[in-house]
Amino acid sequence: MTSILGISAFYHDSAACLVKDGEIVAAAQEERFTRKKHDAGFPENAVAYCLSAAGLKMEELDYVAFYDKPFVKFERLLKTYLAYAPFGLRSFVIAIPEWMGKKLWLKEQLQERAGDKVPILFPEHHESHAASAFFPSPFEEAAFITVDGVGEWTTTSFGTGRGNRIELMREIRFPHSLGLLYSAFTYFTGFKVNSGEYKLMGLAPYGEPRYVDLIKKELVDIRDDGSFRLNLKYFDYMVGLYMTNRRFAELFGGPARKPETKITEREMDLARSVQAVTEEIMMKMARHVHKVTGMKKLCLAGGVALNCVANGLILREGPFEDIWIQPAAGDAGGALGAALYSWYQYLGNGRSATPDRRDRQRASYLGPAFSDDEIESFLEDNDIPYKKIEPGELARVAAGLIAESKVVGWFQGRMEFGPRALGARSIIGDARSPEMQSVMNLKIKFRESFRPFAPTVLADRACDYFDISCESPYMLLTAYVRDKYKKPVPPEMDQARGLDKLKVHRSEIPAITHVDYSARLQTVNRNDNRLYYDMIKAFEDLTGCPVIINTSFNVRGEPIVCSPEHAWRCFMRTRMDYLVMGNILLDKKDMPEWEETEDWESEFPLD
Repeated sequence: MTSILGISAFYHDSAACLVKDGEIVAAAQEERFTRKKHDAGFPENAVAYCLSAAGLKMEELDYVAFYDKPFVKFERLLKTYLAYAPFGLRSFVIAIPEWMGKKLWLKEQLQERAGDKVPILFPEHHESHAASAFFPSPFEEAAFITVDGVGEWTTTSFGTGRGNRIELMREIRFPHSLGLLYSAFTYFTGFKVNSGEYKLMGLAPYGEPRYVDLIKKELVDIRDDGSFRLNLKYFDYMVGLYMTNRRFAELFGGPARKPETKITEREMDLARSVQAVTEEIMMKMARHVHKVTGMKKLCLAGGVALNCVANGLILREGPFEDIWIQPAAGDAGGALGAALYSWYQYLGNGRSATPDRRDRQRASYLGPAFSDDEIESFLEDNDIPYKKIEPGELARVAAGLIAESKVVGWFQGRMEFGPRALGARSIIGDARSPEMQSVMNLKIKFRESFRPFAPTVLADRACDYFDISCESPYMLLTAYVRDKYKKPVPPEMDQARGLDKLKVHRSEIPAITHVDYSARLQTVNRNDNRLYYDMIKAFEDLTGCPVIINTSFNVRGEPIVCSPEHAWRCFMRTRMDYLVMGNILLDKKDMPEWEETEDWESEFPLD
């Protein structure tokens, strides 16, 4: 058997993946083990987990594949600084020691860990993204589009995948980047770059697209084929420590919002406007790629592919019959792509679509799992009271708690790979509850009040409730609530602006209905997650509703939980009512008093 370890590291969302004879055995992000969100360090813990899952030692690997080419990336860094010198000297002085200290010597670091006999492979960054998009997909052949901030030089690419090969046909190069344009607005509206982009997307429906024309006139020149060029005089990311500069601030009427200060209508309108521009570029790109490649299917990867609103638009209005999006579309997925690229493209092994036309990602349940014995051992070692539930009763018991408007921590099976909780490390609740959205945001997640929650719906009932005609297992598509479940907006609230829109309950499932009637949808198929499906089916039997809230099992500022200890600590630090781990139920009322060593809620202040 051929075993390939894929690794991504040193920028954000470091991860590891183990592929055996083309099968994805394990994959995980380093942040889940270190508890450092978006951990960029070498993924020691993720590597150790992947090797353990495969029953291997590092020296027993056949190949190690890193997700980009460090020397080419360093070349881009040096050439960019030289082009803009003497500007950027401060950031140059900060960056160079790290490169000289470890990033340039990555091959030696890997060789030291694996031994001299294990070959080290280095696909290009966007080759890794493209491989992660096409090779696990259910398609025999497809076009692909990869869009992110920047790899070595490439920021956007498209091409085709056929059988066991991908071919990159065209690219856009740094400093022209859709991902960096979106991140510039993320920064300017007061959110953290490389982690707050989804907040910007969630804020967009509260605003008006009043800056669209200004953005297209001053910041980005968009061509009919979806290619674009940025007006670099407004940006500082080429060599500076900030994303935008004084000219950008003057263009939009004042300085960037300071983090944690009040969100104004300007930020909402900026979010709506850059989201509209992003959707326009992605749609034009999709139409051009369809025309050039003649393909009927499309695969997406890269950080911008996590923009589920743009993805949903391409699915609904674009020219492709079907699309598939890599669940770990950002840099974490590069580890998976590097391993699969090595198996198929480098080694030339055969590939065909699966007989059932489902993807090869195993619903992205690729992380660690914990047995009931391991869970019980942790609880008993810490004198934590618990109750065991018969396996056949667990779905019904959990559904009953949700139907009573209880908030339940749900810890089951293998942890998800990628940024979304998909029913393994989730916090779940009743989508019918008008209060649940604010309760979860303020008392459970400790996060901004405007943030929407996602629904999980039974796959065979999804089209009844939402305007969608396909499955969405990875929560990477938005769909709209169907008219029959919408509620009329009261006349006095019809002209509500900004966050006042939150006061309107817009559907019979208000907790997951965004202010524009959209929802970032997960459909669950029983073949992918039997217990999660059965629990939601039991909830439907009790209530007539096949939809629940599903949000990630974490609070603002921390990664999704991995182990029973992480789940327990998160449960105790929040106002969750119950925690279900395996066949074990914990009731908050029975728990010992929690002694917090730090001011948890003030650590994550709200906007």
